[in-house]
Amino acid sequence: MSDGTEEIADLEQQNSHYPTTELETVTIRFAGDSGDGMQLTGNQFTQSSVMLGNDVITFPDYPAEIRAPAGTLAGVSGFELSFSKHDIHATGDRISVLIAMNPAALKMNLGDLEKGGILIINSDSFSENDLRKAEYNSNPLDSEEIQNFRLVQIPITHLTLKAVEESGLSHREGGRCKNFFALGVVQWLFDRPIGTTRDWIQQKFKKREEIVKANMMALQAGYNYGITTELFHERYHVAPASLPPGEYRQITGNQALSFGCIAASVQSGKPLLYASYPITPASDILHEMAQHKNFGVKTMQSEDEIAAVSACIGASYGGYLGLTGTSGPGLDLKGESLGYAVMVELPLVILNIQRGGPSTGLPTKTEQTDLLAAIHGRHGEAPIPVLAPSTPGDGFYIALEAFRIALKYMTPVIILSDGALANGSEPWMLPDFETLPVLEKDFRNDSKHYTPYSRDLNTLARDWVVPGTPGLEHRIGGLEKDQYTGDVSYDPDNHETMVLIRDAKIRRIAKDLPPLKIIGPSKNQLLVLCWGSTYGAALSAVENLQQKGKQVSMLHLQCLYPFHEELGNVLKGFEKILIPEMNLGQLSLLIRSEYLVDTISMKKIQGKPFMVSEIRERIESLLTG
Repeated sequence: MSDGTEEIADLEQQNSHYPTTELETVTIRFAGDSGDGMQLTGNQFTQSSVMLGNDVITFPDYPAEIRAPAGTLAGVSGFELSFSKHDIHATGDRISVLIAMNPAALKMNLGDLEKGGILIINSDSFSENDLRKAEYNSNPLDSEEIQNFRLVQIPITHLTLKAVEESGLSHREGGRCKNFFALGVVQWLFDRPIGTTRDWIQQKFKKREEIVKANMMALQAGYNYGITTELFHERYHVAPASLPPGEYRQITGNQALSFGCIAASVQSGKPLLYASYPITPASDILHEMAQHKNFGVKTMQSEDEIAAVSACIGASYGGYLGLTGTSGPGLDLKGESLGYAVMVELPLVILNIQRGGPSTGLPTKTEQTDLLAAIHGRHGEAPIPVLAPSTPGDGFYIALEAFRIALKYMTPVIILSDGALANGSEPWMLPDFETLPVLEKDFRNDSKHYTPYSRDLNTLARDWVVPGTPGLEHRIGGLEKDQYTGDVSYDPDNHETMVLIRDAKIRRIAKDLPPLKIIGPSKNQLLVLCWGSTYGAALSAVENLQQKGKQVSMLHLQCLYPFHEELGNVLKGFEKILIPEMNLGQLSLLIRSEYLVDTISMKKIQGKPFMVSEIRERIESLLTG
């Protein structure tokens, strides 16, 4: 089978008359049914852009119901990516190009397409039945609204089936290659090489040569279609970004958290156990961890959330790094066990990949609604440090920091990621592993003057003792212990003392955090204060307004409990404080109660991240109001 390189080169030579327009940033969204391969298609376009040196930010948007009937609104799957010649922090407000594989995808996404944007649709999927399932009363392609966009109708299904005729696939299987046809068209339109995708197809489907052949044919046919038709009057090119020199790879937030936890195991010299119940959107962490047995990682898919965290507590008691992952409902179920981990003072890290809504809620949609649950969602006084990454790649370093704190202070630590970070991706520069922190925490072996709750005078952390160490036998459990003997104690004064010690231990972490980084002047008219995945949109908005001379600064918090010891003084330097977050104002509530300062809460609870324009417009209204 020819790889098509010579054919494409000849066609490109024949069609060199196409003008090429240079663009700085482009935002594309692939949208279709959950079975149309939109996530795969988007990932491959992303890989092509990364290989060309663009900065890339992605946002996969999974359907509300994975098993929704084909062609319905609930089953629409989308993959949005922005690629740029500059450093970018968030996907675009409005998409430049929409590829809609059916009417449902069009209906769910057309409102986000910028005026004059390119709309590529699969014209084969606009039958009367398709329109009915998408809840259209008439064909939207005939509406006046469509005239606002550059409509390109391509019979993608028909052309795909024709392209793969010689592959040996059935009609049904051949039709499933249409995502690669669409990808080929868009890769030609934006001057993306298809070699990376061809290599991926070869590797991914190597066990079925007919699938490899068909997908190759569809990809090439789509690329050739762009060259040979007159549907497009120009091509577009985005130059490589000026990123810091180094070796890069594309990474998702869940992958970064996984790699960071594995690095913590290596840097501490202690084996890692990851135990979890598979729950959206944290399941990928279990899948990733299971691939790294070469680092001594042990994984356990548990039958429920309580079993998972209990296994990790047991692992920590035995001298392992205990790690569990979950989402909001699972964090609720783990609450009692986390209180136990606080009582016995063992190192443990909990990855909570937040999702929308109470109960089952919106499993595939993103929100930041677990902050109060992470800080206060346990009975009794059970303080636990809470950290949050800011970008997908930042998860690597947050995981290292979480284990540093867990080991140094002998405490469980919660990491709050969310669906946007977990599934989103960005180019990530591989770290210099020689510069990573060594996570030192020795087990106690000396029985001289030992008591179960003897503590480090600086951190107030108790000793870590591996069971079976001669002379260091002691009782553990959820009942309160005497601060000196470690025996069960119901003495009220002792209980209060132990509660105060456990609280003081966590509060000391505030003095042991990296310095706060204010983006802009430390005294200004307005401060944008945020956390988690809101970082990208907020930073883009703030930088844009700073370039216009606006008096706005930004501070992003990565440790949400305890707050940095300097935070109170920092807040005093600003007339107004705006806190955008994807909840009803949870961080705003905490800041108000802790520092008695007025804050302006910007709320969004739609299962979708902030757009840059939303935050920018709110800032502008506050600066002028």
